[in-house]
Amino acid sequence: MRPHSLIGIRYSTTPPGTVVNGDSSVKADVFIEGEKIVRVAPDLSKDERYSKASLVIDATDKLIIPAGIDPHTHMQLPFMGEVACDDFESGTKAAVAGGTGTIIDFVIPARNQSLNEAFQTWSDWAKKSVCDYAFHMAISHWDDNTAKEMEQMVNEKGITSFKHFTAYKGALMLQDDELIKSYTTARRLGAIVTNHCENGEMVTAGQRAMKENGIFGPEGHPQSRPVICEEEATNRVARIAETVGVPVYVVHCSCKESSDVIARAKSRGQRIYGEALAGHLTIDDSHYYHEDWDYAAAYVMSPPFRPPEHQAALWNAIQSGTIQTTATDHCPFNRRQKRMGLKDFTRIPNGCAGVEERLAILWNAGVNTGKITPNEFVNITSTNTAKIFGLFPRKGLIAEGSDADVVIWDPAREITWSAKTHHSRVDMSVFEGVTCRGACEATFVRGRLAYRDGEIFAKAGDGQYIPRKPFAPFIYEGLEKRVNAPRKTERNMEALPDLAAKAE
Repeated sequence: MRPHSLIGIRYSTTPPGTVVNGDSSVKADVFIEGEKIVRVAPDLSKDERYSKASLVIDATDKLIIPAGIDPHTHMQLPFMGEVACDDFESGTKAAVAGGTGTIIDFVIPARNQSLNEAFQTWSDWAKKSVCDYAFHMAISHWDDNTAKEMEQMVNEKGITSFKHFTAYKGALMLQDDELIKSYTTARRLGAIVTNHCENGEMVTAGQRAMKENGIFGPEGHPQSRPVICEEEATNRVARIAETVGVPVYVVHCSCKESSDVIARAKSRGQRIYGEALAGHLTIDDSHYYHEDWDYAAAYVMSPPFRPPEHQAALWNAIQSGTIQTTATDHCPFNRRQKRMGLKDFTRIPNGCAGVEERLAILWNAGVNTGKITPNEFVNITSTNTAKIFGLFPRKGLIAEGSDADVVIWDPAREITWSAKTHHSRVDMSVFEGVTCRGACEATFVRGRLAYRDGEIFAKAGDGQYIPRKPFAPFIYEGLEKRVNAPRKTERNMEALPDLAAKAE
């Protein structure tokens, strides 16, 4: 279905539908013209212009919210000898079915591959996207050209966030000197650094210890990378970023210890952000010990799912503002692909699906339980991500002039998740059998009806690449004051004793 010239989303009876943004809720009609929201106001039906809308959706008893923004996906990612089974078409179809209108995917160059070459590869793949997309750029190595290419990414490609891995030794893992060089370059360019925080050396040692003790199944995965691996790396990247003076974003924070590191850094005045996955907020580590190998292997991702007390700690971190965003790390591998590690858990491709389930899972576990409000739900699923990564107010907001990325959310709708019915290509689901109350009824992406009541209308290529601007200048002005400036002392060299003469 192509864009309507004018679309109305309105209420007609009591109680009316409600427009929910991160900072307010208001009973109002929303009208869309072309790709933009042109009017948000009560009862526009009397306005002749709006009465001629070609599509009118009755949002009575529903919420009208900004479409979700998933800041962490890996569509079609080549990884651990396999390729994630969702490409940009199937993965983004799953996204719009769940209420997400924009993803930020990771361009991950192979070791020693140029950033420009990798960017072109991902750009070609992403032409099939049905929703809008932006990119982070991973720094997988450092050489004489990396700084120049980072500058090209910011100034020419609209990529203003750079990913760094402290794990995956021998592949993506960077050493501290490389982190410092990349962070310093990002700071000069006005970019933000993002980080996968696990200590790769500790993980390698843990994997070796598991095998020496005869543990080769999926249960070896969480045991080989305990929370201390994540805590150490989170603290290290936070301190390096603080020393360099660059904003830092910690992806998929999975445990209390890591969120505590972020909280302490914030208390020092550091510009640091945290991200939690819908999976880490709702799934515990018991699944790794299931007697069915395929079932257990489906949950292998990094960092791994943690014991139940960590889910409670992560919700507390969201409530306190320590963690600002939620994501999925959507990187699914099917049963055949996971079986690469049938006799060795270190060869199981790391990754799970979640881009379709995220909003419903978080609403059910967060809003329905009273942990967060509907406004806070909007903040952690779209608005905060838009603000941190340079998409706001174009994205993450229901307001006049913003992109018409709109979701009709039905708080009463129930959905039970299953690999048999989800839109991802993966043949297993870590949310199998989970029933949620509260789900997406319709998704618009820049005025296009992408999904409604179980039917996907969006087509491959409907999505648009969204270049982003560098980080807000005032952030760097504040950081300048926190970085210790070098101080030179003028010494009286003549007053020093002539040690050489005394030695004679």
